[in-house]
Amino acid sequence: MAGEGRGCCDTHPANPRMPRASRSASRFTLFAEAALAALVVVCPLALGGAAGWLLGPLVLLSGAAAVLAAIGAKRQGQSLRVPLLAVPLALGAGLCAVQLVPLPDGVLRLLSPEAAALREFALVPLGLERARPVSLDPSATWRELAKHLAYLLAFLATVQVSRSRGSRERLLAAVVFTGAGLTVVGLGHALLGVKSLFGLMHWMHARPTLVTPFGNPNHLAGFLALASTLGVGLALTRGHQSRALPYALAAGVSGLGVVLSLSRGGIAFFAFGQALLALFLLRNRRASGEGAPPVWARSAAALLGLLGVLMVGAYTAADGLWAEARTADSVEKLRQSKVALWPMLADAARAFPVLGMGRGAFEAAFPRYQSEPNPNTFTHPENAVLQVAAELGALGLVLLAVAVWGFLRLLRREGLETVDLAALAGVAALALHDLFDFSLELPACAVAALVALGAVARPRERAVEEKAWCARPSGAVLGTGLALTAVALVALVPGRHRLGDAEAELARLVTSGASAREVHARGLALVDRHPSDYLLYRLVASAHAARGREGAGEALALVNRALYLAPLDASSHRVAARALLALGRSAQGFLEYRLAHEAGDATVLLGEALPQAETLASLTVLTPRSPATAVRLLDALANTPGRLALALDYSGWAREHFAGQPEAAALWAREARLRILRGDLETAEAARAQVERLAPDALDTHLLRAEVLRAQGKREEALRVLEQMLARFPGNVALSFQLAAQQLDAGLTRRAKDTLQALAPFITDYAQRARLLAMEAACLEREGLLSHALERRQTAARLVPGADAFFAVARTQEALRRYDAAARSVHEGMRHLPAGARAEARAWVARLEGAERERVDSRRKTLSEDPREAELEYLLRGPDVDGEARDAH
Repeated sequence: MAGEGRGCCDTHPANPRMPRASRSASRFTLFAEAALAALVVVCPLALGGAAGWLLGPLVLLSGAAAVLAAIGAKRQGQSLRVPLLAVPLALGAGLCAVQLVPLPDGVLRLLSPEAAALREFALVPLGLERARPVSLDPSATWRELAKHLAYLLAFLATVQVSRSRGSRERLLAAVVFTGAGLTVVGLGHALLGVKSLFGLMHWMHARPTLVTPFGNPNHLAGFLALASTLGVGLALTRGHQSRALPYALAAGVSGLGVVLSLSRGGIAFFAFGQALLALFLLRNRRASGEGAPPVWARSAAALLGLLGVLMVGAYTAADGLWAEARTADSVEKLRQSKVALWPMLADAARAFPVLGMGRGAFEAAFPRYQSEPNPNTFTHPENAVLQVAAELGALGLVLLAVAVWGFLRLLRREGLETVDLAALAGVAALALHDLFDFSLELPACAVAALVALGAVARPRERAVEEKAWCARPSGAVLGTGLALTAVALVALVPGRHRLGDAEAELARLVTSGASAREVHARGLALVDRHPSDYLLYRLVASAHAARGREGAGEALALVNRALYLAPLDASSHRVAARALLALGRSAQGFLEYRLAHEAGDATVLLGEALPQAETLASLTVLTPRSPATAVRLLDALANTPGRLALALDYSGWAREHFAGQPEAAALWAREARLRILRGDLETAEAARAQVERLAPDALDTHLLRAEVLRAQGKREEALRVLEQMLARFPGNVALSFQLAAQQLDAGLTRRAKDTLQALAPFITDYAQRARLLAMEAACLEREGLLSHALERRQTAARLVPGADAFFAVARTQEALRRYDAAARSVHEGMRHLPAGARAEARAWVARLEGAERERVDSRRKTLSEDPREAELEYLLRGPDVDGEARDAH
């Protein structure tokens, strides 16, 4: 038995081909084995390791396993082996601890200029002047410290427990059968048609094809691929087919789960893992001599069964697999997927060259370096190398290189068993899969991989063993294990504060109507805890912006910090625009609206910015570099009552600004239609000629010609043009609408109804459906069927609410003498008008209310003069509660 420090681990002789078990394991070792097996099972069940409550059990079970394994080793007189792979785990935990140390400003500038800049720009002006650590999200780094320590303890415990062949095989079998069990759970959900987990938990963002505790199909595929590969190794290790069959079946079921997960990367790297295992076995066979029988000959039936199960799974999921394959059927599409993000992620990593941004801080810190708009939140880079580089810096890359070196040393060990080769092949495939994913960032796959590696890194049972780092299981070693467990548990105390919880708490406070002072105070406390979370700054800024001009200055100061941390956050640009407009800085405000649009907010220009733009200067600032957006802005202006003059001015500017671009014809067409609305037919004809010159064969050119002819009074010629075009473009929605409108104006109601009826199958969206209903209502009004027309107009207004839609409803109600309902419809329409364009609508409401009063007064007079009319109205109305009470009296 080796003494403390570096020396030779104790060894036991064994047969080279089938090592016999060492002497009976201590009950403490068996308890450690049970703790590790519990980890293997619990982590996948805890939502694939994503459950927030998992870290406590992870630390406790890992610490218990390590301490119990050390006690068992002491009872059996064994030394504790510390493989090379434990070094990056231990130093990674140490690096996390370094990232959490508050540093003076000068030292922080040296080690992390970005963290120092954040402190100086965002925190110090808010009164948060205390020393800051390197980590940009200390709470997350505390959790990662606990995880690293737990992983270290679990790995060392596995190395010690795996001295016993029985314990080693049982641990690996736990991984194998857990994977098979997860697949069975998914198949059960599929057979029952249940889309929620056990019928209780609904996935909010994920839509997994195989419903299991894993919400991410890539993580599920990674875990199942490792389980299946280990199952193949255990099956090939067995001498009898009857003993190999359970492992082979479990491997097949797990492999089936990989296929049914529809994870492209998971399936590809699962196949790679199987090929790598075959290559390892072939190399082993050649190394052992040509006369040795191949190991797969002993389990040919089981392997054929595995192949059959996988073929059935591929056939079952053929449609889904083909659909997934079509989403990446070219090199260009692959380049535009995750790989396209690598340069942006590398830029973020280069900003933290020494110690990184903090382990676990990527989600909070990355928006500062995001250079392209994306509606999704990046919680991980989905590339293991970039993850380490960004969060741990250059030192992290060194630790990653040490881990790869340690893995290669394991692979080069002599006398590796088949199950060892399977473990190495499975872990290699999982690690390479993490170049495009982040499954090893969560405990489910990480613990399974560490158990597999720990089983391979066990002390050798041969008489000859290379030198290794070993330690006597003394009281100091046991104390170290307990101390590391205690440190991990203590780290969970500050680590309990999560980014999402802080954001949800502050959002609830803002939406509950709390005062800006209260929101500000709570927001500062949360910012102190999560200094790089832009959303916290933005939420506090929105609370101040809601106060109008009084809170605009405070809102602007806070939202500037949010934009410093997330330059492409569209909502922050919105808040900044509101604050700037409240302060009277309109040019900057509309520029912020434009930036919000360019950051991905598709509704901000038409929904919020355009109604506030009163001058051409504001509109020019608001317009992005896209002429298509200018066309949409011009359409919105033209369709807003009272803004025709501004629309004409904007049209002239847009035509000049975007001259020579493909959308120039569309801008000239809008100019012509605006001139028609104004009655300037000569200018409209000139604009139409420009459209015909720029786009002579476009359908819109012919539609515009018909509109101009109609405005010039040449209705028959316009109808002929449209009917000829409809013969060339049957089913064209815009053409059919214009033809029906002109037929209706010409008094051809029946032909207009036929045109609309033929158009109905080609309607594709709510806007088109609403327009169809409005035109059908116009036809019915021509026929005197006002009640049917009213139903269609009300449906159209519900589909696409707008001033024109509600005013059309009001006109029909007024024709039916339903003045009160008409007044309500006008009020609804007024809500969609700018404040300065509501005068006519208010006068209309006053007229309707007056007509309703006259109608009510006239009816009352009639009822008072004619008792029979009163009795008839009573009978038609039916008894109400008051009437029943009067009858009883």
